[in-house]
Amino acid sequence: MKVVAGIDLGGTAVNYTFLAGGDDAGGERFLLEGLCEHPALSREGPDVCLKQIEDGLAIAAERAGVHLGEVPVIGLDTPGPASARGVLSARGSTNFVHPAWSGFDIRAGLEVRLGKPVTYLNDGNAGALWGHFVLFGAVNSATSVSAIIGTGLGGGVIVEGSTVIRGRKGFGGELGHVLIPYQSIADTEGLRPECNCGRTGDLEALCSLTAIEKSLLPYFLGRFPQHELAAVGDLRKAARLVRGLAERGDRMCLEIFRVQAHALGLFFDEMINTFDPDALIVGGGAIETSGDFQTWFVAEIRKGMPGQRAEQADIPIHIMPNGDSAGARGAAIEALRYARTL
Repeated sequence: MKVVAGIDLGGTAVNYTFLAGGDDAGGERFLLEGLCEHPALSREGPDVCLKQIEDGLAIAAERAGVHLGEVPVIGLDTPGPASARGVLSARGSTNFVHPAWSGFDIRAGLEVRLGKPVTYLNDGNAGALWGHFVLFGAVNSATSVSAIIGTGLGGGVIVEGSTVIRGRKGFGGELGHVLIPYQSIADTEGLRPECNCGRTGDLEALCSLTAIEKSLLPYFLGRFPQHELAAVGDLRKAARLVRGLAERGDRMCLEIFRVQAHALGLFFDEMINTFDPDALIVGGGAIETSGDFQTWFVAEIRKGMPGQRAEQADIPIHIMPNGDSAGARGAAIEALRYARTL
């Protein structure tokens, strides 16, 4: 059995996993259940961060009962923007603010430090690959589209079983920046959702924590001026309270999530007409909620979708399992696929 590692470098934590699998697809087994994580030190620059990843990997290997010398490939995923090969954007990003990260090849840097081949996915694609694996297994010819709602909107498209759409420069599957006809969402007259990328009306501008802070919460507080969140004062703090209040049935906060769900419905309609996928998957912190709330949210996504052809109307919408460990597991699946070619 080959054993590979998966490393998810997030903004606040590094999460690890190990995956065992033979030369042929089927019978894969994760050796760590739940989270195995350490605080991320990405803000301190490449030298500190990569050393911390190396140290944490050794700790995780001991916990999993794995000898690192026998691990042939390491899988890494990080937030973007980055190329398909793991070269971080020269403009930097929210998670890589240290100037030394500008244009840094994080995949190659980790490869040199560990002395092993390292595969790379952005975090959205890694999560999408994990969700696809759970639904369809290692041997399949299915296509799926995943939307992962967090601070931004990540996701990915998996086609013909296990191929991650990366594109020419690594921006394939950047689903958050797909424009949607948001003006058709009911009861949102005057809403102008602006994304940090500069676009107006893309999916991330409506369906993310940032969207709640920048656009949706200010908009709905104008309609609910006496709401308790109006007294918080700090929109960033208030935005983080919306999910919990929505779970408890708060009218305004449910309206915010209704708009997000209907935005997803419009987006998924575009994906259905582009890929005719076998499944749609929703993940991320926004829906790490009770089962009842998840059921309501998925039903609202369907309400927001334009009418489908009879042949496509039954497309399933799934909640991504093991959301917190999705990135590391997806990175490990990609690493195992590469290890099988060695």
